[in-house]
Amino acid sequence: MLGVSTELDAVKSHSEIVPDTVIFDDFEKFPPTAATVSSSLLLGICGLPDTKFKALAHVGGDLAKLVPGRVSTEVDARLAYDTHGIVRKGIEASRVLEAEGIQTHLTFVYSFCQAAAAAQAGASVIQIFVGRLRDWSRNHTGDSEIESALRKEDPGLALVTKAYNYIHKYGHKTKLMAAAVRNKQDVFNLLGVDYIITPLKVLQSLKESVTLPDEKYSFTRRLSPQSAAAFNFTQDELQNWDQYSFSSAMGPASVELLTIGMDGYINQAMRVEDLFGKIWPPPNV
Repeated sequence: MLGVSTELDAVKSHSEIVPDTVIFDDFEKFPPTAATVSSSLLLGICGLPDTKFKALAHVGGDLAKLVPGRVSTEVDARLAYDTHGIVRKGIEASRVLEAEGIQTHLTFVYSFCQAAAAAQAGASVIQIFVGRLRDWSRNHTGDSEIESALRKEDPGLALVTKAYNYIHKYGHKTKLMAAAVRNKQDVFNLLGVDYIITPLKVLQSLKESVTLPDEKYSFTRRLSPQSAAAFNFTQDELQNWDQYSFSSAMGPASVELLTIGMDGYINQAMRVEDLFGKIWPPPNV
């Protein structure tokens, strides 16, 4: 039918979609423009019945052949000494590596001070987990940044909005990636952000939903350089974030979620090492 497109087409006109999958064949249905390589991805691939040793050893290279854009690779989380330490060291490492021409991707960003410091350091990508902040807010209190956001909107969406506006209003080169997306409404509310890591069931629903030119619901880009220019920040938010400003600025949500995330990555890395220890070297090598 002439003039008919899908919700997925409409979404992709505003943001780059990153399929949340460990199955490379899924990329044929939902071609990605960016990807990440992590211990959780390796574990997922290891669990596939037709896993090949070459694919395990060269996951990043295989993804780079399939993905025309950015492919990020996880650094061993065991290099962290403590929660505040990994934030400081990670951001300083990002500053040094970016100056040497090595692009960095900072994940587990759960507070504005983390996002602003990463942008000031010149990180190429920062990743915010929208749904995890929402989950935390439903079961906890006592975080002033979360409680301030809840007066107006979802805390995860609020952080993405503030981080995006900060990056674009003040001319930072950083790209913003939204993760832990739970449903289509999350995707619609994130339109305009650089990357959205999207579960396959949400992608399939978007692909199967037809949108007509004259329908009442319009896909409005919520985040844009124009909206960023009109966003107001406090003087405290505009400070130069350094290693001494994090202790008071990171609230209980960012501290707890960062710790949980790091512990999870460490556990996954140990499981990957254990698995490789059992299957490597392969027979006849």
